[in-house]
Amino acid sequence: MSRVKRGIVSRRKHKKLLAQTKGFRSTKSRLTKVAREAALHAGAYAFHGRKLRKRDMRQLWITRIGEAAKQMGISYSVFVNKLKKANILLDRKILSDLVVNDPKAFKQVIDLAKRG
Repeated sequence: MSRVKRGIVSRRKHKKLLAQTKGFRSTKSRLTKVAREAALHAGAYAFHGRKLRKRDMRQLWITRIGEAAKQMGISYSVFVNKLKKANILLDRKILSDLVVNDPKAFKQVIDLAKRG
């Protein structure tokens, strides 16, 4: 069996790994064995964080809509129920954007929901 020299390949893999963990504390940014574990954990945390961000954004939208609706004299749950009954198909992201950027349009949506 012939001899295989892997020095270049290993070096390249280690450099790539250490580049990923650059900025990590202590040996996590310097030693390849420790850096490999740190990179794996960081990837797992990042994946979970992307899921949490979706949850947090939905919560923010609901809070914004709820407060704006309360100022117009209707609770959030009643407002969402009336939207569904009036067959107005606006999701929470769009409604929240209306609250922030176009309050007049949001007021019109509330009036439509109350009437419908």
